[in-house]
Amino acid sequence: MLKNSGVDCILVESGKICNGITGNTTAKITIQHGLIYHKLIQQFGQEKAEMYLHAQSEALNLYRHICRKIPCNFEVKDSYVYSLDNKSKIEKELNALHSLGALADYTDSVNLPVNIAGAIKIKNQAQFHPIKFLLEISKSLPIYENTKVLEFTPNKAITKFGTISFKKAIIATHFPIINKHGGYFIKMYQHRSYVLALENAQDVGGMYVDENIEGLSFRNYEKTLLLGGGSHRTGKKGGNWRVLENFTKASYTKAKITGKWATQDCMTLDGIPYIGQYSKNTPDLYVATGFNKWGMTSAMVSAKILSDMIQDKDNPYASVFSPSRSILHSQLGVNIFESAVGLLTPTTPRCPHLGCALKYNKDEHSWDCACHGSRFSETGKVINNPATDDKKLK
Repeated sequence: MLKNSGVDCILVESGKICNGITGNTTAKITIQHGLIYHKLIQQFGQEKAEMYLHAQSEALNLYRHICRKIPCNFEVKDSYVYSLDNKSKIEKELNALHSLGALADYTDSVNLPVNIAGAIKIKNQAQFHPIKFLLEISKSLPIYENTKVLEFTPNKAITKFGTISFKKAIIATHFPIINKHGGYFIKMYQHRSYVLALENAQDVGGMYVDENIEGLSFRNYEKTLLLGGGSHRTGKKGGNWRVLENFTKASYTKAKITGKWATQDCMTLDGIPYIGQYSKNTPDLYVATGFNKWGMTSAMVSAKILSDMIQDKDNPYASVFSPSRSILHSQLGVNIFESAVGLLTPTTPRCPHLGCALKYNKDEHSWDCACHGSRFSETGKVINNPATDDKKLK
């Protein structure tokens, strides 16, 4: 968007583009982010909830427009959020969506091998292949790979190859890498989730997700069913692939597992991403983070808001996503507690980010930090930030 607006810009990437979290997403493009709208109305009021909905709707429509010219397996699909045991939650969310003017329907019948209490269906959402999309739009962009930013000073980014001078900079590193501003290390935590690719399973005919953060998700890619779930806070125990494998054995007896992977998401205090000025003290730095498992529309919302802000244009949705909004939410206490436990746990090795204890993840053969979600290979190579440097383990 910046390049198309005539802004002189470059992208610097410490590794290879498209080689991180986006490569492991299930890539649902939808305004339906779990059961969020009832919560938004309760916490922030009708107007801000409506603005959040409109921002996501515009993002979906932008994808529709752009993907007409890009072969990226873009498919219109109905989206469902279901509950296994709480019809009341579904009804409250449905009422919230209707009050915001969204076209949503209730159903108690879904094309899944699970019994549900109820579900919300929103028609004409979408799914796509994000890597095919990104590789196409990146072809004409000035991109410098293997160019790690080692330090930021005012209006300068220092790399091992030289110093980049800038008027404005966007930190879009999944979890923000500058600790001394913004307090993101306490405003967010990270959550892992797992996926199996199944042949001979089922065409579910749409996109499905459990309202429970630890529940299952379903979508098809061509003849393959992508089954997701097993979620847990990074550094904690969870269902991992075992939950998915057990479900497959029970529900898809003829299915064959053809692939398995995991991904990691930044979770905010209130369920809304942080998009905008990095902090009140850094007027020339901007950020996009905390997509809460809904990175496809949130990425497009970020692109629109930040490209407007860089060009000093007003954006009608910027205030909803402001990183400087209140942090007084119950999740803050949980994050502080987990950080304290990580700091006080008398074990080695320690995370180079802020010194929390690392725990060995036997399922993925990695060392994980429950405080802020950094992960390292068995030899100490950093896998997921906010840590930016390798850890000497062997």
